[in-house]
Amino acid sequence: MEKALNLLHDDLGRVEAQFGEYLESDVLLIRKVGEYVLASGGKRIRPLLLLLSARLAGYQGDRHIGLAAVIEFIHTATLLHDDVVDSAVLRRGAASANSVWGNEASVLVGDFLFAKSFSLMVRYGSLDILRVLADATTTIAEGEVQQLINTCDINLSEKNYMKVVRDKTAVLIAAACQCGGILGGCDEMQQRALSEFGLDLGVAFQFMDDILDYVADESEFGKAKGHDLAEGKMTLPLIYAVSRCSAEERAKVEEVIEKDELETGDLDFVVELIERTGGLEYTRERAASLVAHAIGYLDIFSQDMAKEALCELAEYVVSRRK
Repeated sequence: MEKALNLLHDDLGRVEAQFGEYLESDVLLIRKVGEYVLASGGKRIRPLLLLLSARLAGYQGDRHIGLAAVIEFIHTATLLHDDVVDSAVLRRGAASANSVWGNEASVLVGDFLFAKSFSLMVRYGSLDILRVLADATTTIAEGEVQQLINTCDINLSEKNYMKVVRDKTAVLIAAACQCGGILGGCDEMQQRALSEFGLDLGVAFQFMDDILDYVADESEFGKAKGHDLAEGKMTLPLIYAVSRCSAEERAKVEEVIEKDELETGDLDFVVELIERTGGLEYTRERAASLVAHAIGYLDIFSQDMAKEALCELAEYVVSRRK
């Protein structure tokens, strides 16, 4: 992400400064939890994409700073709620907020961040931006619920999993890109291109997360290896493996994902199955294909430093290790 980080160094510093201002509250716990999560080492992919898209569109004002912070607030709110639903104890290599302050505080601070985000949208956005972000937030909630419904579903298809990934993860990334375009006065076709770029990129990002959950070192990835499996989540590497394994292996996988706690050897069995059936390689190929497709949407824009940085950022998605 070197080009993006160098190009946006000053803007990113301003976005980070906004976090502190937006967390102002008479309730000290809100600030403590919010600062803890926001300072925990996130990659700021979504703010980066909004800032780059605005620059690509030729935006000259300063509303992109506030909106980039809003995007990260929405994302942070979803993380707080996710960790409660998943009973997570780690987030980005540190203790999760819910394990430090409890589920109640995490949910309520997440609610504060959502509410604050909409207040800020009105201040910094337009009706079009408000519509895009409101629609995205609604879709994210639907994706979260559908993921919950899909828990331990050994029959989950790749198509249905893709729908959850688009709704739960990719729509906010798409919204970040589109909002940058709206700020810069992009026409409808250009906005659509930025949104589709973000959707494909968001799905690819989640697919790489799916791989890393099974292979990454915990100290690098920031959460326990096999966390998705322990939560009964069927992600793409396992969906692919189950479609190509024997009936006996499938039955064993079903038994494993339905357990309240993984037992010794469960994770090793699933990882070996995924590797033997090519699940990791298939997922990596799908992610790379999506990134290549995403970059194609940017052909509508003239070549400049912002476009180069967006392409580099997209390629980073399939090479990252955390």
